[in-house]
Amino acid sequence: QVQLVESGGASVQPGGALELSCAASNFHFDNYAIAWFRQAPGKEREGISVIRVPGGDSVHANSVKGRFAISSDRAKNTVFLQMNGLKPEDTAIYYCACLLFLGGGRPNLQPILSRHRAEFDFWGQGTQVTVSS
Repeated sequence: QVQLVESGGASVQPGGALELSCAASNFHFDNYAIAWFRQAPGKEREGISVIRVPGGDSVHANSVKGRFAISSDRAKNTVFLQMNGLKPEDTAIYYCACLLFLGGGRPNLQPILSRHRAEFDFWGQGTQVTVSS
């Protein structure tokens, strides 16, 4: 059974940095995307970053562009989200999700950030990020 496990969430001060990890176990797929979403209390889920594996091309939401970076270690089946310049409005539970490209091809990444939760093949349980002074 495939599992996605997020880690790295913590409480930090504004301006701080964190690196989140999304590790996939029992995962044997060759063509997919991993997206990061976040949800703050009382707010809708927001897609913030997505990366294509293999390939490494990525897209970020405007809210995190220039501050967050996404990368992957395919050998470890792990995707990382480096978050710099954290702001109080970044406080949320952060989730990773996997979308398999079983038919091959190279779908556009940007629309993935707006896809419905049910369209993803796997989800993690989330990790809390709190930015506060």
